[in-house]
Amino acid sequence: MAMSPFNFFKLFLPMILVVDSGSTKTDWIALSEDGKTLFQTQTLGLNPQVLSQEILTERIVNNFELYKNKQEVTRLYFYGAGCGVEKPRRLILEVFETFFSQASEIVIKEDTYAALYATATNGIPSIVCILGTGSNCSYFDGNDIIQRVISLGYILMDDASGNYYGRQLLRDYKFGKMPEELSNKFDDQYDLDSESIKNHLYKNPNPNTYLATFARFVIENKEYPYMQELIKKGLRLFIDNQVLQFENAQEVPIHFVGSIAFYLQRELQEILHEKGLTSGKILKRPIDGLVLHHKDFILS
Repeated sequence: MAMSPFNFFKLFLPMILVVDSGSTKTDWIALSEDGKTLFQTQTLGLNPQVLSQEILTERIVNNFELYKNKQEVTRLYFYGAGCGVEKPRRLILEVFETFFSQASEIVIKEDTYAALYATATNGIPSIVCILGTGSNCSYFDGNDIIQRVISLGYILMDDASGNYYGRQLLRDYKFGKMPEELSNKFDDQYDLDSESIKNHLYKNPNPNTYLATFARFVIENKEYPYMQELIKKGLRLFIDNQVLQFENAQEVPIHFVGSIAFYLQRELQEILHEKGLTSGKILKRPIDGLVLHHKDFILS
């Protein structure tokens, strides 16, 4: 049987996937070998520290674009939350090796590298931060990434992240410390039944992502004095604990990626100024800068 021109083209179309994954969502961009964008898509987050192999696989399989093109993928560059430790990194590598079985190269790095490649251009030393569902901070010396504090996750760390603000909101609501007007709005907008909250936190997967869903309420109501105090408290904690661990923090630009940094950038810049620090780039998501970095690599 003769092969149709469409099938022949599909069979011999090498494809490169560039992927940026947080705990909440994952951005995928497919490139041809000459750097042209073939498609873009999005899945739920793929954090291997909090998800099983079965859930990771399900989230990829259920995406039509990825499933349709999985045999064409020859290289995959994945930057993800939870990939800074060997065991989770190995877990997601096994998922990708099975699903993208024709890929000759699969690179797995933590999301810090995505933030770095998207912001710290031209080899200029800087501090690179992530403020999204979780939070993190690294120093780039012009050649290498230096990370002094390995994150212990959303329970012990993640200051100023989405899950940090969600946790604070729930505590203040339940302890009666939230202003009445905001408390009523919060109650109208979310399911705040105690059993429901406990099920999400202690029985369901992705408790960090669940907590981060409440951060939208902070952003939408950030003009309230209560919210301003809450926001700035979290940002000060992050800067004091993460950014100021580097002795030359006041001498280099501080870059940020993530939805929390992007939507709270006015407050973020105010706290940076208060601490004598210089604001650098503030990006909602690093995928576009990450793709440009890889296009330079592909076409060089």
